[in-house]
Amino acid sequence: MNYLNEEYHDRGIKKWAGFYLSEHTAAQEKLTDERQKSNPQKQQLNPQEIALVVNEAILKNRSVAVQIEAVDQNGCYKDDIVGLVAGGDELGIYINDTKVDFDEIRNVQFISLKKWTHLTDYN
Repeated sequence: MNYLNEEYHDRGIKKWAGFYLSEHTAAQEKLTDERQKSNPQKQQLNPQEIALVVNEAILKNRSVAVQIEAVDQNGCYKDDIVGLVAGGDELGIYINDTKVDFDEIRNVQFISLKKWTHLTDYN
């Protein structure tokens, strides 16, 4: 008497279809979110305003967010370059390890980055 073999029918590869579907769905949702995300156009600063913010950021060791003029294929602005001004030359500045030429800068503004030691989630 072999009741198990008569009652159980292996569905083969079909039983794994849910795993592939959920991974595929997650990847599609991520792509859709990225496509829908757009960074707003910030105010165009003149070279003097940019120099003032950059100089203060260097002197006071403050973090900045730099929006560059470049846009993607959909006409959306790229993500801001965020960090400390690590140095520069006559052509541009370095934000952490990223070189940004002065003629690429659309907007630069101070930001405050929260330290992980100040983050609390005590609800």
